[in-house]
Amino acid sequence: MDKELQLSSVVDDADHANGEMVSQQQPQKRKGGLITMPFIIANEALASIAFVGLLPNMILYLMGSYRLHLGKATQILLLSSAVSNFTPVVGAFIADSYLGRFLGVGLGSAVCFLGMALLWLTAMIPAARPPPCSHPTQGCKSASSGQMAVLISAFGLMSIGNGGLSCSLAFGADQVDMKDNPNNHRVLEIFFSWYYAFASISVMIGFTVIVYMQDHLGWKIGFGVPAALMLISTLSFFLASPLYVKIAKRTSLFTGFAQVTVAAYKNRKLSLPPKNSVEFYHHNTSSDLDLVVPTDRLRCNICMDGSLRPCSYSVSIKDKR
Repeated sequence: MDKELQLSSVVDDADHANGEMVSQQQPQKRKGGLITMPFIIANEALASIAFVGLLPNMILYLMGSYRLHLGKATQILLLSSAVSNFTPVVGAFIADSYLGRFLGVGLGSAVCFLGMALLWLTAMIPAARPPPCSHPTQGCKSASSGQMAVLISAFGLMSIGNGGLSCSLAFGADQVDMKDNPNNHRVLEIFFSWYYAFASISVMIGFTVIVYMQDHLGWKIGFGVPAALMLISTLSFFLASPLYVKIAKRTSLFTGFAQVTVAAYKNRKLSLPPKNSVEFYHHNTSSDLDLVVPTDRLRCNICMDGSLRPCSYSVSIKDKR
């Protein structure tokens, strides 16, 4: 009986070991690749249709429904356009340094949808805009401060969200940029070609179909369709989350530039080594010209304030120059 128990235990241990070996030999499913391309391109294309479709007739909506003067309506639209063109710089900095590109694009899409939904509500709810004129000769009531605040909030949310959406091209490149693939450059070319092709098609659809809806079906449908497209764009992007390659956040180029500038100014009076000193710098490349390989046995540190605590704004590494 004891021999049978021992034999059974040996068999179980062998099966367990074999199972571990099989599980170790099975490769993990690789994320990214061309399978993610439809979701990223759809996110950009649908967002472009929604954005572009709202622009041409917006001046008519502000002057007609909100009874704004031409100068004030133009000022609002130009200010919104200026903010939309600036927020991609801020969005790129936040995505690279704090959130990552996945959250940057995802949160940008969600904020854009909130802005478009709020704009659609201004067309759906009569109390969100001035009442209609019963007697034009007696003067019409202008928009109140609360109604203007709702309108400006809608434009502001769309402008802020546009800053996150601008990271979609870089995020898409992360999915198909496989360094070990010999045809990596060809895959990147395919992605960029399809991305810009659908971006151009979406602009054409926005300028024609959405504008036609606003002219012939009214503002409720003309604003509701872009909001619905933005909702589909946001949901489709998040549904493909398990497929994406999500690169961790890293130091932004703006932060590195600031660190180098501050460190150079602080060390402007530092005594330099003799000209005949030899400097070796290792750069991680496949070239055979590397003179010095980093090692744990030979390390050095510049101590300027008597401490070993590193400070990026006091000493800058050579990679940031």
